[in-house]
Amino acid sequence: MAENVRRDPFARPGKVHREDAEIEFSRVVAFSDGVFAIAITLLVLALEVPAGVDDLAQELVDLNPNLIAYALSFAVVGRFWLSHHRFYGSLARFDGTLMGLNIFYLAWVCLVPFSSELLGEYSENTTSTVVYAVNMAGASATFVIQIFYAYRAGLIREEAKAAERRYAGPANFVVVAVFLASIPVAFVSTVAAQAMWLAIFAVGRRAGDWIARRQT
Repeated sequence: MAENVRRDPFARPGKVHREDAEIEFSRVVAFSDGVFAIAITLLVLALEVPAGVDDLAQELVDLNPNLIAYALSFAVVGRFWLSHHRFYGSLARFDGTLMGLNIFYLAWVCLVPFSSELLGEYSENTTSTVVYAVNMAGASATFVIQIFYAYRAGLIREEAKAAERRYAGPANFVVVAVFLASIPVAFVSTVAAQAMWLAIFAVGRRAGDWIARRQT
């Protein structure tokens, strides 16, 4: 009977099997999904419909920086959610430390609408580019920390360990590296720094796979 008693995931020591605390685990996932949903929805609020203008086409052209920031941020947050969804699906158990790391990670995700609007309004400004890069690097780095903590703490299902360690970790590490590397570049050229971000979608996964093969 004692084995059926649900433990508080925040209690230490305490690795709680997700099947023994299904409600608690579902609440963690639901809360995370809610944060992602709100953050990705808030991105569109930076796009304002022009009112009382004679040349609507020109006004829409002037919105291009905001549209680009929206598209980039939507793609990045969408990628964050997919990675988060896959990672939490691979967990066999969880504990208070992982939940705390997840909250810290979500704090960075919540900041994306702000940094995205800042980038859209001041797309050629070095400060806005650096703020955006720091936001994305922070989010990616805290997610990488979650993955490696879960692996070392034995929270990941055995059949999923190899994939998470070999692919998920390196792929997200590449994202962190690119955003951090773009910070000094932004002081020379904001366009070049932002082009580096776009390159993540073209070569990020391939670079992650290359790192994974080198590790093995």
